[in-house]
Amino acid sequence: MTAPEWSTGETEVLAEAIGRAPSILNIQPWSLELRRDEVLLYERADMALPYHDPLSRDRVISCGAAVANMELAIRVLGRRPTVSLLPDEERPTLIARLTVTGPGEPGERDRELFRAIPRRTSHRRPFAHRSVPDEVADRLTGESAFAGVHARRLRGRAALAALADELTDAARIQQADRGYQRERALWTIRDEDSHRHGAGIARSALPETGGQLPWVGLVRSLTDLPDRETLIGLLESETVLLFTSDGDGKLDHVHTGIAMQRTWLAAVDAGLAAAVQTQPLHLPQIRDALTEKLDIDGCPQLLMRVGYPSATVAPTPRRSATDLFGDPGTD
Repeated sequence: MTAPEWSTGETEVLAEAIGRAPSILNIQPWSLELRRDEVLLYERADMALPYHDPLSRDRVISCGAAVANMELAIRVLGRRPTVSLLPDEERPTLIARLTVTGPGEPGERDRELFRAIPRRTSHRRPFAHRSVPDEVADRLTGESAFAGVHARRLRGRAALAALADELTDAARIQQADRGYQRERALWTIRDEDSHRHGAGIARSALPETGGQLPWVGLVRSLTDLPDRETLIGLLESETVLLFTSDGDGKLDHVHTGIAMQRTWLAAVDAGLAAAVQTQPLHLPQIRDALTEKLDIDGCPQLLMRVGYPSATVAPTPRRSATDLFGDPGTD
């Protein structure tokens, strides 16, 4: 499972870093293999979400976020990694091979982003009534630029009204989708006190029903959606980033995950909180409508809302190290 070159302490650092990466419904769809001078990260292809993630796009984006954390962890451990993405066509579940090429002193930015990993949570509630300065938002969009991935800040009433309309349409479709609702319920943790380890979203992390939802994601069948003007106002009070990629293949999705996580960690380092939404973009009519209305050049992959936290969000449960270092997913 592990090689002598990785000490017990180093293995724990790597496991903690990958374990704290964000993932669709917190399913943590990855496994890890440590070898003599490399780390292999695999996609758990057995962890399918046919209603939330029908094309497995979010699962791969999640794995990309884990790659970003893993690279930071290796650097902070004083090693210099070379990252190869999708390195073996015969093993499509092998997302990344991180090869240690020698010792290396981590940069201060590496340390800052690494320290943000355990503090990163999904803030699904409304943010504090404090605007993100433009210069901070600009730094975040700059942080997102990676291998054809870019984050565009959505600003102005016209753009946010278009977004509000499409989010509402998507929410209504998903409210009526029984399969979607069953899947969401299946991955919602209700007995949180007994879940030190595991997967899924804690019930307490989800916003309460009512018209003050920060946006219409992860809706239940009876969720009271905010009216149009309320939703537009909520979006106007936040910083909303739309991540796009040049292409829409598996490598593009890995790149999106890496860019998303780097941006998210930069936000946390700046004292901000964030939450990501992808579900509406899995509906072709919603994705196409946003592409047209917002004049998007590229493939929309995810939305990230950013702001100052209004409350402390408890970390969600994570899989045990035994599960993390289990057998890689089947190709």
